[in-house]
Amino acid sequence: MRSQRRALWSFGLATVFTYAPATASVLTWRDLAALNASVGGHLHLATPFALPCFSSFQGKSVSPDPVECDAIQANYTDSVMRSEHFGAMMNSQWETCQATSSGCLLDVTDPVDPAAYQHRDCEIGNIPPAYVEVQSVEHIQAAYNFSRKTGIRLSVKNKGHDYKGRSSGRNTLSLWVSHLNADLMSFNESFTPEHCDASYKAITIGTGVGMQQLYAFADKHSVTAIGGYHKTVATGYFLGGGHSILSPVYGLGVDRVVQIKVVTPDGHLRTASECQDSDLFWALRGGGGSAFGVVTELTVKVEPQLTIQAALIEFPSNSTSLPAWYRIMINNSLRWGQEGWGGHLVGGGLIYVNPRLNNSAAHSSMREAIDFAKEHGGVGLVDELPSWYAFFTKYVLTAEAAVGPEIVMGSRLLSTDLFANDSGKEALATAIDKVLPFSTPYIVAGTPIGFPYVNGTTSVTPAWRSSLWHFIISKDFNYNSTLLDRQSTYTDVSLHTQPFRDLTPEGGAYFNEGDVYEPSHRRSYWGNNYDKLLKTKQK
Repeated sequence: MRSQRRALWSFGLATVFTYAPATASVLTWRDLAALNASVGGHLHLATPFALPCFSSFQGKSVSPDPVECDAIQANYTDSVMRSEHFGAMMNSQWETCQATSSGCLLDVTDPVDPAAYQHRDCEIGNIPPAYVEVQSVEHIQAAYNFSRKTGIRLSVKNKGHDYKGRSSGRNTLSLWVSHLNADLMSFNESFTPEHCDASYKAITIGTGVGMQQLYAFADKHSVTAIGGYHKTVATGYFLGGGHSILSPVYGLGVDRVVQIKVVTPDGHLRTASECQDSDLFWALRGGGGSAFGVVTELTVKVEPQLTIQAALIEFPSNSTSLPAWYRIMINNSLRWGQEGWGGHLVGGGLIYVNPRLNNSAAHSSMREAIDFAKEHGGVGLVDELPSWYAFFTKYVLTAEAAVGPEIVMGSRLLSTDLFANDSGKEALATAIDKVLPFSTPYIVAGTPIGFPYVNGTTSVTPAWRSSLWHFIISKDFNYNSTLLDRQSTYTDVSLHTQPFRDLTPEGGAYFNEGDVYEPSHRRSYWGNNYDKLLKTKQK
C-alpha cells in the first residue's frame, strides 16, 4: 500500500476523485487505505492505455517508456492487447471526455505518427481514476460499502467491448471484472438450476471468460455454445441481448441463460433463475448486467455439435453494383432466415452460416448471390465445417470487427413485415440507396426469427422477436477531431438512422449497439418492458 499511496499522492487526491456528491463524506486517505485493505491490495490507480508514449500526464512531466510504447503502437488495434489493459476500450472515444477533448489517444490510422503524442498532454479523460481488480465476491461487497460511505459512484468493466461507454466513467470507482473467475468453465450433461425441476445440457462460466475460451471448451465436450462474434467478448454478451449468427435458429444470448450468480447493491450474492429471484433473473436477461449488480458467473444452455454450412461471398463493390446487391439481399433474406441462415453483410461481402441445410441445399439456397458476385468479378462458395468452433477459428478470427477506432453508431431492428411484401421491400431498398453515400450499412442477420420464444421470459425489446435484420450505420472520427466535428458526426449518424426508424415506427433498436442519442430511447431499447425493469432496479 505504501508504494501505491505514493503513486496516488503524486497526482493529488483531487485528481483521483475530483467529484463527489454534496451528500458524500469528505474523502480521506484513510478511506482509500481501508478500501485497499478490504480488497487485499487490489485497488489500483488507473492510467490511459497510450500513456507510455507521452512525456506529460495531467500537466506534469513523466518519462515515456519507448519499449512499452512500441508494443502499444504495434498492437493498438489488437483486441487481446486492449482487453488486458484496464485503461483501454475497444472503441477508444470512451477513454476520452469527448466534450472537452480530454484524453490520451494515438492515431488509429497510423499509431506511430508522433503528431498524436509528442508535445501533447495525456489526460485521464473518461477513464475511472481508480479501480478494484476484482477477484472475489468480497471485493465487490467492499466496493459497494465504499460507495455507500463516500458517495463515489461505481462503474463495471469487463473486456471493454462497449459501444455506448457504460463501462467507463469519469470520477467513478471501477470494478474491473475481466479476471473474475476467468478460469471457471464446467460442463454438465444435466444441469438443474437451484430450486428448479427442469434440467439442461449446459456450461457454467465465470465473468472473465471470453468467447474463444467458451467455444474451445464447448468443442472439447462435443457441444455448441451460442455467443458473440469476437474472441474477447465476455459474459456481458449474455445480459444485454446478445445476437449471434446462430440466433435465427437458437435464439439470443438472453435466451440461452438458465442461471446467474450476481452480487446486488445490498451486498447479497444471489442465485437468480426462473425459480428464485425470478424478477431479477428476467431483468438481467435484457436489462444489462451492471444495471442490477455485478455478475460473478452464469450458466447457459448448449446445443449438440453442429455441422455448419458457411457461405462466403465477396466482390469489388462500387456505387453501381451495391444497390442491385442490396436488392438481392432484401429479396432473399426472409427465405434465408426461415431456412436457418444467419450472418453478417457489409458492402460487397457476406458471411452467413446455416446449421440446418446440407451442403447441396445450402449451395442452391445461395445461388443467386453467388452468381451475382462472380458476374461482378468476385467469388462465392459454401464451405462445410464439422463444428461451430471449426468455423470460428477458420473464418471469424481473421474477420472480426476492428477495435481501437472512434466509431459512432446508429441502428434499427428492421421488422420482418418489411420483407414480406413488395412495397416494404421497395421502401427499404430506397432507404438504403439514399444512405449509401453517407455510410455502407453493416447488417446482422442475427435475430431469433426461427427460435421458439416463450413470450415475456426476457426483458429485451420485443422488437427482437418480430425483426429480421439488425441494421447498423456508422461513421468514424479521429483522435484530433474538434468538438464541432464530433458533434456533427453524432448528429449526422442519428439523422441518417431516422429513415429506418420511420420504416419501423412500432419497432426498436439494440441498446448495446445503438445511437447514444436515440430518440424515445426507453421505448426503442426496451419497449413495454421498461417500467417493469425500472421497478426491479428500484427493488
